[in-house]
Amino acid sequence: MPTLRLDKSRQAPSAKRQAQVIGITMGDAAGIGPEVILKALDDKEVKKPGARFLIIGDKKVMENNSHKLNIPLPKQANILDLSNINHKFRAGRVDRELGRAAVEYIEKGVQLAQKKKIDALVTAPVNKEAMNLAGYDYSGHTQLLAELTGVKDVAMMFGSSFFNVVLVTTHLPLREVSSLLTKQRVYKTIKLSNDFFKKYFKKKARIGVAGFNPHAGEKGLFGREEKEIEKAVKKARQEGMKIEGPLPADVLFHQAYSKKYEVVIAMYHDQGLIPFKMLAFDKGVNITLGLPIIRTSPDHGTAFDIAGKGIANPGSMVEAIKMAEFLSQ
Repeated sequence: MPTLRLDKSRQAPSAKRQAQVIGITMGDAAGIGPEVILKALDDKEVKKPGARFLIIGDKKVMENNSHKLNIPLPKQANILDLSNINHKFRAGRVDRELGRAAVEYIEKGVQLAQKKKIDALVTAPVNKEAMNLAGYDYSGHTQLLAELTGVKDVAMMFGSSFFNVVLVTTHLPLREVSSLLTKQRVYKTIKLSNDFFKKYFKKKARIGVAGFNPHAGEKGLFGREEKEIEKAVKKARQEGMKIEGPLPADVLFHQAYSKKYEVVIAMYHDQGLIPFKMLAFDKGVNITLGLPIIRTSPDHGTAFDIAGKGIANPGSMVEAIKMAEFLSQ
């Protein structure tokens, strides 16, 4: 990962860190979570000496997938069996009980991370519809994790070898984005991004901030949202951050791809994730900024269309586990 690369110059874990444990929540049992977990743990870069894993989910589901895929769990992995689902479900189908179970895996994973029983948490995909049917009114992992850990300011960062994207707004109707692009909200996203790089990479990030409108508004010709973005950028620059913007998004992503910027601050979900997933769909990692625990995940969803077929690509889960290992050293 050249941009969020695993820096070889960093010191290896000390002797007391040899027991590093990465927790992995199973996600929605009807999705590809169990499959990509098994495939990822079978990857030679993941099951290296000294690595230990705790899968938080359902033992029978994991064993059934292991048998079907002919991939045994590595000796370094254990399963924390919550035994909280009815096994008559069908792969690829939205199921309220599986939505409830997936949330319970996350709750347990956060508890273990807060108690230092695991060093980082990797979350397999959940299905938002199933979660909501089960009574959990969350738009995804991020909101739930923030509530469980008692923090207010969090952001979704998508990391890859091409560039890294942090979202100011996430899962909401596009018509609602404009009113949320305040100086304070944009600034908080910028600061979370810079703080992450300072903590884990010992450097200030080179940050490019996207405008909201075409051509970054053409000085007010196409909209006024850029005025708030400009205020946030100015404040960040005054605090010594390496930052430019607001910039036209179509130009900014090309510049980030060319390594001018390490982080792109995108104003809304698809502005950031369409270019990101075009390049890094099978290798991208979602990292939650602002949490008191380390949390990573694949950059994809439950993929119900291919669930149970054994053809899911584990690349993003591999990268999510590797990143969790790196950040928790």
